[in-house]
Amino acid sequence: MTLQLRVYVPPHPLIQHWLGVARDASTPSPLFRSAMTELGRWLTYEAVREWLPTLDTTVETPLAPCPATFINPETPIAVIPILRAGLALLDGAQSLLPLASVYHLGLVRNEETLEASCYLNKLPDQFAPQTRVLIPEPMLATGGSTLMAMAELVKRGIDPTFVRIVCVVAAPPALQKLSVAYPGLNIYSAAIDEGLNDRGYIVPGLGDAGDRTFGT
Repeated sequence: MTLQLRVYVPPHPLIQHWLGVARDASTPSPLFRSAMTELGRWLTYEAVREWLPTLDTTVETPLAPCPATFINPETPIAVIPILRAGLALLDGAQSLLPLASVYHLGLVRNEETLEASCYLNKLPDQFAPQTRVLIPEPMLATGGSTLMAMAELVKRGIDPTFVRIVCVVAAPPALQKLSVAYPGLNIYSAAIDEGLNDRGYIVPGLGDAGDRTFGT
């Protein structure tokens, strides 16, 4: 079977609501952080559908035995926010995956060349087999940061088909590059925007997610 990049834009009214709040230039930093937390939560909710292995068993209700389905606790889950903007989505994602291990990857983009470089890598040398990975990354613009993150994950044993990327806004250049390099990826985005400006920012986008989150 030929693998193909899949991009999901969930038509959920709460996702659209919080996207509008995040896009608005007049939204103050505290409310922007709340919007990003909610987007992280609802996009993660959509991303984990049919992604987490489950176990069928039986439980005893107060009245009788009953079939029950649980998430398999033996399946490792890792959440890897790409610093610093990825931290804005982490609380929402972590609220749904409280037992997931959180690893930090710090990447910074050169504003002239638009190339990403790594300043912090807290990934393990090797991930356990079958590990599911969620990457919160608010903006998929040029795709450089995500490509670098994926290269680090694959080097450590991660199967790209087990990766889910959660972003707020994606642009065609990033999606095109990722589809060539990692066709098995699944991306969940609140919106796909028109393109990039001459500074590599998504248009219409929502500005610099890191700056707006942390008020800097």
